[in-house]
Amino acid sequence: QVQLVESGGGLVQIGGSLRLSCVASGYIRSINDMDWYRQAPGKQRELVARITSRGSTNYSDSVKGRFTISRDNAKNTVYLQMNSLKPEDTAVYYCNADVILWTTMYPTNYWGQGTQVTVSS
Repeated sequence: QVQLVESGGGLVQIGGSLRLSCVASGYIRSINDMDWYRQAPGKQRELVARITSRGSTNYSDSVKGRFTISRDNAKNTVYLQMNSLKPEDTAVYYCNADVILWTTMYPTNYWGQGTQVTVSS
């Protein structure tokens, strides 16, 4: 099995920065897309940023220019650098990844447990 474990969330003031990390562990052969999603209270979960195995990225319009997604394939880790944070960025942030195991040889989608980000004034 695969575990995705996020860290780095917390309470930050408006305009501040946080860096989220997500480490994938298990019998992993490779990882395709790695994503960050978020879900605010009363709202649907939304895709924030995506990075492919080759490093191509895309972002939601709401975070473009403020957030940066990156990954370290050797460590099976994806990061989300969040700058110029706004109250509307407050949400639980989830890591998502398409993982290929040595035992299956096809991608399976996994979610992390989430990490809370709260932006306050």
